[in-house]
Amino acid sequence: MTATGERTTLTYLRPATASAEDLSARFQPVFDRVAEGNVEREKNRVFPHEQVRWLKEAGLGRVRIPVEHGGFGASLEQTFALLADLGEADANVAHIWRNHLAFVEDRLNAAPSATNDRWIRRFLDGDFVGGGWTEANNGTFATLKTTVREDGGRWRVNGAKFYATGSLYADWLDVLGKGEGDTVLTALVRRDDPGVELIDDWTGFGQRTTASGTANYRDVPAEDGDVFPAGERFVYQGHFYQTAMLSVLAGITRAVVRDGIAALKARGRNYPQALSPVPATDAQLLQVIGGVSVHAFTARAALSASSRTLDLVAAAHAAGDEVARKQRVLEAEVATAQAQLAIIDAALQATTTVFDALGASGVSENLLLDRHWRNARTLASHNPRVYKARILGDWLVNETDPVPNLAALGRGGQGD
Repeated sequence: MTATGERTTLTYLRPATASAEDLSARFQPVFDRVAEGNVEREKNRVFPHEQVRWLKEAGLGRVRIPVEHGGFGASLEQTFALLADLGEADANVAHIWRNHLAFVEDRLNAAPSATNDRWIRRFLDGDFVGGGWTEANNGTFATLKTTVREDGGRWRVNGAKFYATGSLYADWLDVLGKGEGDTVLTALVRRDDPGVELIDDWTGFGQRTTASGTANYRDVPAEDGDVFPAGERFVYQGHFYQTAMLSVLAGITRAVVRDGIAALKARGRNYPQALSPVPATDAQLLQVIGGVSVHAFTARAALSASSRTLDLVAAAHAAGDEVARKQRVLEAEVATAQAQLAIIDAALQATTTVFDALGASGVSENLLLDRHWRNARTLASHNPRVYKARILGDWLVNETDPVPNLAALGRGGQGD
């Protein structure tokens, strides 16, 4: 409480006030527009600048900002559900929003100040943030080559990044670099500064229009209010980045169900061994589609359960309860790892199994159903699911802390 009896707030975070119905009513029509032309964009590698602009104008970038600060007051569970809906429409477009939404979350977790008020205003005005953390030399936080150094009252950013997802669509780029000594800083620099060079050299077979290539920074300026110690980023940052990826994967599983049903209905003939001459009434092919729908159900349920744990972490942080926050981070770590294993498996199974119901016509380049597997496989390769079951087992059996201390290990990145 202040001397005048007013209650002080530790962060910009507030309890969620949005309803899922209102959020869907606002954003689903835009998602439906984004879905139009998805196949052609994928086929011809057309970057979705217009589609990202529609979403900015609809206010997706401020969905987590509390209503009292000008946003829509969505919970994290609601936000990731929306991102999954967008992933169903276009997995590339959904992935583009990962870094922006994460930086908004970071500012909401920060203490109120004139600097952070300015960032909230930028979000409300539609400013969009792209990423710039990972370097192509397999470096870690301890061996970052990019620097963020003070120079004559301003900061200067020099270096190169890869996996700079969303950068071609951004107004600001969130760049991780070494400060003086062992300090690690993140600097927000303007995308249109002459010292910024973005190169579309992403060669992955999936997520091909996410602008995940190289970003070069040559003596790029940053202002005092746009440079932050990396160690002060919000405590569930890794979980947030991972859950955003899982949201897109959950959306892909639903897209597979949608496209699998359409393709099965369109099949004109069946095999001699079939139970029916009409594919859409063949019990075995219907069983395949039913099984694919179960994968989509699993992904949706796992995403909802794990993202709810992040809302609990955010609530503990907003209340200033460090004991509860630490316990909830541990619970979120377990839930996020379990969701990662469940959702990746669901997505890879769904995007492969659906072809069993479709025959040779299902592999037509006109349908481009392989995009779902390519996109899912690419997203699933970003963070190490191969280690997660072991870590979970070690926690369950031996109570070995599953929360990684990336700073102590000299490692780090945007995943979890």
